[in-house]
Amino acid sequence: MQLQHSIWLFHAILATGLATWLTLAAINNLHAFHGAVWAIGNTMRMDPLRQDPTIQTPLLRRALTSLTLHRLALGVVLALQLGAAIAAWRGVALLFGGGLAAGLPWLNLALCAMAAFLLLMHLGGLWFGYWIAQEGLQTTHLVLLLWTIGLFVLFNAQRT
Repeated sequence: MQLQHSIWLFHAILATGLATWLTLAAINNLHAFHGAVWAIGNTMRMDPLRQDPTIQTPLLRRALTSLTLHRLALGVVLALQLGAAIAAWRGVALLFGGGLAAGLPWLNLALCAMAAFLLLMHLGGLWFGYWIAQEGLQTTHLVLLLWTIGLFVLFNAQRT
């Protein structure tokens, strides 16, 4: 196998994995919309800080109990996930049809949308103090953002 073919194969596997992950994330949020709204609401209501042992912090004034705002937050994340998935699949199709250069603009768009929804979740969580009682969720958001950055660097490494 030639080096350029093995590099293309690696890019194709990662791009297809990205598109699949984004699609599954969006499908999961669509399929379990009410559960996802509850999960977002859990953070926005700051419920984990109120569970035993209760954590008294002035940040609790930031809690939002509006179901409408919880739904809106998920709607924004879901719109970005769907846009990212569509862009990623377009990039994969072009990658298979014409190589990385053809699919790269769409893959970059997908990664931009992914970075946007991950930053929204991460910064929203930071605002609502999830770093105090939801360390696992914060770590997940950080790892996914690092994955996004890594894919962007990998896909664009030959361009710089």
